[in-house]
Amino acid sequence: MRLFITRERIAPITMMRRVPILFVLLTLACGALQNPAPYGAWLSAPDQVAKGVEFFTSTDQSLVDPAGPISVSLLRLDPARVRLASLLSNDEVMYAEAVRDMAVRSNVLAAVNAGFFNVDNGEPVGLLKVDGELVSDTTLPRGAVAIWSPTDGRTTLAFDQVSVKVSLYVLSGGETVIVPVDGVDTTRARGKLMLYSPKYHEHTDTAANGVEWVLSGKPLTVTSVRRDAGRTPIPADGLVLSYGGLELPEALRHLVPGVTLELRRTWTAVHGLGSDRLESADHVVNGAGLLRRGGVALTSWDVEKFSVANFVEARHPRTMVGVDRSGYVWLAVVDGRQAASVGMSFSELQVLADRLELTDALNLDGGGSSTMVVRDQVVNHPSDSTGPRAVSDAIGVTLR
Repeated sequence: MRLFITRERIAPITMMRRVPILFVLLTLACGALQNPAPYGAWLSAPDQVAKGVEFFTSTDQSLVDPAGPISVSLLRLDPARVRLASLLSNDEVMYAEAVRDMAVRSNVLAAVNAGFFNVDNGEPVGLLKVDGELVSDTTLPRGAVAIWSPTDGRTTLAFDQVSVKVSLYVLSGGETVIVPVDGVDTTRARGKLMLYSPKYHEHTDTAANGVEWVLSGKPLTVTSVRRDAGRTPIPADGLVLSYGGLELPEALRHLVPGVTLELRRTWTAVHGLGSDRLESADHVVNGAGLLRRGGVALTSWDVEKFSVANFVEARHPRTMVGVDRSGYVWLAVVDGRQAASVGMSFSELQVLADRLELTDALNLDGGGSSTMVVRDQVVNHPSDSTGPRAVSDAIGVTLR
């Protein structure tokens, strides 16, 4: 049977037989107009990982200028169908862990690396709040994303440049003594007062040349004081204060067994994100480089105090989190430092944000840390020759 129709064969076809053919062609044409590719040819067709979770890739060289090889992995998330959470390496602050290992252990559908950290010991170097508990503070305002992810309802993100500090309000002898805390869940320095939470480690990992106070109960009460001991166990329902040195400042001499105190966090947000909102957030993740907020692209990061030439203008592997104008959450990982992908500068990352129609976006830790995991598999190509880098924390995606 011939499968073609000659000009001579067309004429005898009746109008009744033409109508269905024309109807099908018109329907297909209208459908193509009404349902175009959502972001254009620069982005691959979506791979549906699960309902509300779509995976895309892009190798469009026009994303960078001058053009060059580029590889981008992206996840588009429906906030009504997924929850986002900060994942802590090894479920504690100390030491680092690869994103894939965190994802497998936490049983999440997908994950990307998140905040900046100390490569020597895995401790976060910026703001980090996990499951409502502050595990890293900062006096330097840096780009950050706050996450509210209730078990029912909708996941919500808010972006700003944020700093936070902790103070002790000690109730002693009928008066209140205010004592600033120098650091949260970080290595103790001489002459500094540190606060350790149960998320830090099983103990404070400190040397013996200091004084440590065990706190527990409601209201928070000093239950014991250890001098020249170190490595004090951290109670699951309490905290430990640790001072580097044996000669205490006057304010710390009020901390004796039985004294009650209150911990207060002071939040500062450059663009007006309220302290009450930051205090109520389930998670707050640090970045460096708030790219967009409320539909406005940022072009200066003086307040965040990082190198423009080496960090902003140079191309690196990048990880980005953002929200588009339809409310969808995007996680993006840009490969770099390799022949197959040159990485991106901040201006090129802004181009990517523009293509995705992001109203809010934050640059997360990048370089060798940039990793995306989907269904327990690393789907990008991290730049370190040794493979995916161990990091301090990640953003995990689970289905509702």
